[in-house]
Amino acid sequence: MKNNDFKKEYIAILDGILSEKSGTISAPIARKDNSIIERCVDFINGEKAITHYDVLKNSSMSQYTPNNDLSFSIVHFVLETGRTHQIRVHSAYINHPIIGDTLYGNSSELIDRQALHAYKITFIHPITKENIILEANLPTDMRVFF
Repeated sequence: MKNNDFKKEYIAILDGILSEKSGTISAPIARKDNSIIERCVDFINGEKAITHYDVLKNSSMSQYTPNNDLSFSIVHFVLETGRTHQIRVHSAYINHPIIGDTLYGNSSELIDRQALHAYKITFIHPITKENIILEANLPTDMRVFF
């Protein structure tokens, strides 16, 4: 990833409506104190972490959540760096956690996991030098948001 030979792209459903249609989150990430799993933004001890995003769609699902109005953004993410939990941490950092992410946000009535999907990987084949593009269809449990 440092040489830009390997590109990962993701689709995520974030809680709330993002005010900016695109942007870059540049906030260093470190292991959270007293946790072997959780990470956090840490401007003193964190390692460089850069995430680019574009909002594909803003919407709501009040018809599916009668007790509260769920507004959400469908977001395309491209990682410039590859830190553990980077998209999850950066999304929570901008106050729009991934729907269903119980570690950095909240559970959801609509999905039993974090609504995050690695849909595209592009890289240069190490032997043939061919540009390889691999894509995975959006999982069924995330299609309800479209």
